[in-house]
Amino acid sequence: MLSEWELWACANRVLQTHGENAPFHVAEQIGTLALTGDADGVRTWQGIARRIAQLSGKDGQAPPH
Repeated sequence: MLSEWELWACANRVLQTHGENAPFHVAEQIGTLALTGDADGVRTWQGIARRIAQLSGKDGQAPPH
């Protein structure tokens, strides 16, 4: 599992790279990993997804400072 810092860095990078399509990219990653049975990978990308939602303000909370 990635560290907290690494998860935030990944979320930030995915947002920079994919912009408003970041959730779709994450969903593709999760789907691919789920199909291959990679439960750890799915959990990692779910963590990234939660942080993307926080960074983009789509989780109902203000982004972290």
